[in-house]
Amino acid sequence: MTERLTQKPTACLALADGSLFYGRGFGATGLTTAELCFNTAMTGYQEIMTDPSYAGQVVTFTFPHVGNVGVTPEDDETADPVAAGMVVKWDPTEPSNWRATQDLSSWLAAKGRIAIGGIDTRRLTRAIRQQGAPHVALAHDPEGNFDAAALVAAVRGFKGLVGLDLAKDVTCAQSYHWDEMRWAWPDGFQRQQAPRHKVVALDYGAKRNILRCLASVGCDVTVLPANATAAEVLAHKPDGVFLSNGPGDPAATGAYAVPMIREILDTTDLPVFGICLGHQMLALALGATTIKMNHGHHGANHPVKDNDTGKVEITSMNHGFTVDSQTLPAGVVETHVSLFDGSNCGIRMADRPVFSVQYHPEASPGPQDSFYLFERFAAAMDARRA
Repeated sequence: MTERLTQKPTACLALADGSLFYGRGFGATGLTTAELCFNTAMTGYQEIMTDPSYAGQVVTFTFPHVGNVGVTPEDDETADPVAAGMVVKWDPTEPSNWRATQDLSSWLAAKGRIAIGGIDTRRLTRAIRQQGAPHVALAHDPEGNFDAAALVAAVRGFKGLVGLDLAKDVTCAQSYHWDEMRWAWPDGFQRQQAPRHKVVALDYGAKRNILRCLASVGCDVTVLPANATAAEVLAHKPDGVFLSNGPGDPAATGAYAVPMIREILDTTDLPVFGICLGHQMLALALGATTIKMNHGHHGANHPVKDNDTGKVEITSMNHGFTVDSQTLPAGVVETHVSLFDGSNCGIRMADRPVFSVQYHPEASPGPQDSFYLFERFAAAMDARRA
């Protein structure tokens, strides 16, 4: 199938099956290949584009109003956009928001990220749901010169995310300290002045707002690279260990992350808390396995049931792999499940304060439905100290 515009297109999205979607390019020019996913969130396009969990992916936004509030450095989840590209229904308009410091197109161009507008995103989303997350090539040329055969060949040369360790590409180069708390009116971001807990956070692609949430419940956070050893973690004498979100195949990242986590679990009684890829790393360390999903979960409206309380949380999700709940070993409890498809969304050890969730409690879709998880982590550290 081929989507065509009445005016000359300046961007093209090519799928491996030969499908071509023509549209209007904005942001950077050039070509990128990646996996294509869709996100159903109505807000937060800047946070999505700068979420390291989207490394290796082009994001289709199902909500048409993308770019209308511009961008601001305060909303970056990491220093630069990590998602490979953006697909939207309507061309971005001039920003209309008092917080905006730049328009979306200029920001993407400055950051080297390609985007395409004028696409039937509903049709594209249906194709993703039916066929699974496809590989794509996204090209932007202001002159509109595209070699369709070359684009399709580029797509077919993309190897995909299975077996790919992307955490090593997005992790920090060296350790650093974090004490900035969540944004609060009217003073914005404040610093943690009286921390109660010393936490080491393993950075598999950590979002800034996760670190802010840890600081907001009293944590003095030291962030270490993804390949840090157990000895390096324990050298900081932490009260707890946090495992962050991140991109790629968890089994690939687990090659070095899982032995470290197992050593922490085997030699200490420290509370451990994981989110997203960190959840999958913990599950692997406990003996479970992970599998690739058809099209993953990406959005801010995902209902998740807490099996312990029976409550339903509205959550934000971003993952293409999931923990296979059928492989959870004895002593590991499934705490949360997706009400969309029944997939695993949380685990805990039955006899220790070691737990994790697949979704993003820091993203505030509820908006406060899941913040209790950070408080639970802090309470576990309080209890251990007592």
